[in-house]
Amino acid sequence: MEKDSARQYEYLSENPDIKTLPIMLSLIIGAFFAILNETLLNIALTTLMDQFDITLPTVQWMATGFMLVMGIVIPVSALLIQWFTTRQLFLGTMIIFTLGTAIAASAPTFGILLTGRLIQAVGTGMLMPIMFNVFLLMYPPHKRGRIMGIVGLVIMFAPAIGPTLSGIIVEYLGWRFLFITVIPFSLFSIVFAYFFLVNVSEVTRPKIDILSILFSTIGFGATIYGFSSVGESEAGFLSPVVLVSLLLGISGIFLFAYRQLHLDEPIMDFRVFKYPMYRHAVIMFVIIIMAMFASEIILPIYMQGPLALSAATAGILLLPGSLLNGALSPFMGQLFDKVGPRPMMIPATLVLSGTMFMMSRLDTGSSVWMIVIGFLLLMISVSAIMMPAQTNGLNQLPKRLYPHGTAVISTLQPMAGAIGVSVFISILNARQANYLSDAETPDDPATIDLAMVAGVELVYFTAFIFSIVAVVMALRVYRARPDDIADTKVE
Repeated sequence: MEKDSARQYEYLSENPDIKTLPIMLSLIIGAFFAILNETLLNIALTTLMDQFDITLPTVQWMATGFMLVMGIVIPVSALLIQWFTTRQLFLGTMIIFTLGTAIAASAPTFGILLTGRLIQAVGTGMLMPIMFNVFLLMYPPHKRGRIMGIVGLVIMFAPAIGPTLSGIIVEYLGWRFLFITVIPFSLFSIVFAYFFLVNVSEVTRPKIDILSILFSTIGFGATIYGFSSVGESEAGFLSPVVLVSLLLGISGIFLFAYRQLHLDEPIMDFRVFKYPMYRHAVIMFVIIIMAMFASEIILPIYMQGPLALSAATAGILLLPGSLLNGALSPFMGQLFDKVGPRPMMIPATLVLSGTMFMMSRLDTGSSVWMIVIGFLLLMISVSAIMMPAQTNGLNQLPKRLYPHGTAVISTLQPMAGAIGVSVFISILNARQANYLSDAETPDDPATIDLAMVAGVELVYFTAFIFSIVAVVMALRVYRARPDDIADTKVE
């Protein structure tokens, strides 16, 4: 297996038609603006509620619906990567993304806006698996930390800076420009890739198993839908729609996984979980994604509610953390190559836990500096945990499992996001409702603010409990070296 990988890297370095820099730029430019849309609308949710006269659970579908479609599309990415060239897939996904962006920008109703958003998600869902797979093929394990650090500019910096850009754009230009400003960059990415992007993967055209695709669509789609529907009724997780969806989704995922383990050419090979550091990376990834979404969804609502800040001000307060996260990502990648994951992840998870606990003490009189510092610490810890864990896990996989390993992690991103958003929004709403039901003056604005603060405190305390799990996981990590691919005994 090591010899096969070595031949792949040697081929890429000696073939004059394959230049790694243009390929990397093509993928990063397109992915940056596509993934930016994952959080670009977070601060605009309040504006959209007023614009279209809709409730919080309804407007939440701009975030959870996006992740729902991604959860359906991403599981088949490993199959598509083996059926089409890198160039074909990237151009196709960017064209779809641009079409969805144009529809959303011109939407006269919320229904059409949501439709454009969901079309965006189809394109975005394919981009991350494509990018990860190409970089795993182009660079050997001992150089991947640096490269994945650069990728961190996309998968962490882009969604992190979304609320800041959103606040400024909504305040001074209007919500439609959240989409209009993205279109020129998307078109540039398509033109750039058309001239410079070439194929680096092997097109093998494996057999398409329709039953697997059906199980995957039902399983991941219904699971995300179930979690996304939690906040739409007072029954919460006990709602019949939620219970049926989750039962159907979990059953579909189980059938999908069972079938993949018995196929010669699985769509998503779950044997990646036989590798211990890959399992570790997946768990850490889910925890971090949930912590990020808790802050990126809840903080803007808190700042524009009890603190009575404008959308632009709320966005600017998140800017230092977003910028620092982007600046640190390449550095964290290089540091990972030198010292490995353990010296980075143990202190970072401790910082994460402390930050979540600190944010659980927010109230109506909290200083904006507490929010700025808290978000700074959150983004520093995220940059020191997510990419090192993910790179370390992927390093332990053999080359034939690269598409499957990236597909699994990419699928878990929208699932973890949907679970995080729905669970934390549900906690927020339930705590608010409980507080108001016991209040003497539930219609008083000050009481409503106190109710929201009580919900925010409970959300962050829940996130704090999850972060403790991350600390325990960090104590068990070790470096998955290149020779582990051949020498590590699979458990």
